[in-house]
Amino acid sequence: MKNSSRFFENRECEFFPCHKGLTDFNCLFCYCPMYTREDCPGSPQYIEKNGRRIKNCMGCTFPHRPENYDAVLQVLRKHDVANGAC
Repeated sequence: MKNSSRFFENRECEFFPCHKGLTDFNCLFCYCPMYTREDCPGSPQYIEKNGRRIKNCMGCTFPHRPENYDAVLQVLRKHDVANGAC
């Protein structure tokens, strides 16, 4: 895919790819904006450490799949509406 406002791939990044197995890897959401969301549509794992529940997204590629761009924005918009943002 060509870099655009919906897709960006940075093959020069020292961490590229941070997840294996994708042909087109969207780096636009390098840090997942849904990390703090309990209703994340991805496939996070949860681990317990020192009595705390920690979200582990190492195996999740949801925000990096180009076809999921609109779904990520939908989750973020839903969060904004629920929190009274315009």
